[in-house]
Amino acid sequence: MTEIIKKYIDVDSIEGIILYSFIIFFISWGISIVFRKMLMLFLNKKEQKSRYSVTSLRFVSNSVRFIFFIIAFIIVIGTVPFLRRQAGLIFSGAGILAAIIGFAAQAAISNLIAGMFIVIFKPFRIGDYIKLDLERVGIVVDITLRHTVINTFENKRLIIPNSIISTESILNHTIEDSKVLSFNNFKVGINADLDLVRKIILEEANKLEYIADFSNEVKDASEVRVIDVHESYIHVRAYVWITEPFEEFKMKCKLKENIHKRFLAEGVEMPIPLRKIISEA
Repeated sequence: MTEIIKKYIDVDSIEGIILYSFIIFFISWGISIVFRKMLMLFLNKKEQKSRYSVTSLRFVSNSVRFIFFIIAFIIVIGTVPFLRRQAGLIFSGAGILAAIIGFAAQAAISNLIAGMFIVIFKPFRIGDYIKLDLERVGIVVDITLRHTVINTFENKRLIIPNSIISTESILNHTIEDSKVLSFNNFKVGINADLDLVRKIILEEANKLEYIADFSNEVKDASEVRVIDVHESYIHVRAYVWITEPFEEFKMKCKLKENIHKRFLAEGVEMPIPLRKIISEA
């Protein structure tokens, strides 16, 4: 193919080299698109459509694009006499060149290898809800050769190099079971009717849209426990199973608002802060 193209383009001129390179890269880009689509069709037949297969397909797709770009680059260097001579001069100082390239490519190679490990061992997948720390929380939307993209709940894109995220401790809310146990804390007065408190909390929890259904299991979807008794209030905690991790915060807010309204409507004693007043005689 390259010989046919060179019959119509003078690769000894600057303009010809630029045009020839453009054609080679364009052809490579087109072949990569066709190859990626064929690969996806083949893998879709072999695998079930799940987060695991989507993650693998996306990474393979990004890898194919990179590989075809490298092949096109090598073809251009190898078939253009001027570029081939320049490459020979450069590689004559191979020791120094290897050191420079090795140093420059260290981060790129580590990101590439880390990305491969992420796809192979799957600590998270595209579509997973993950948490690295208080600020880095969101949904994985892409895993490329270099970095992982997380869409935060503020609708911002967080881009983290693969070599960094692969060494972090990650809390994955959806890797096996999408249900999450939501902790909801409440304070009631020291003389509050705990049976009424428990009844109100359970009733409001069971009204939630995304509460888990454990009708076929022994455990309950929600539970209320007294955590501690203080001088001026009782600390009560509601454990509620939610089916959608992405909706947990919204459900917590809704539950607390509804329970507070019920407490006021049904006369549940609220905590009164105690203050010591010291007067000088």
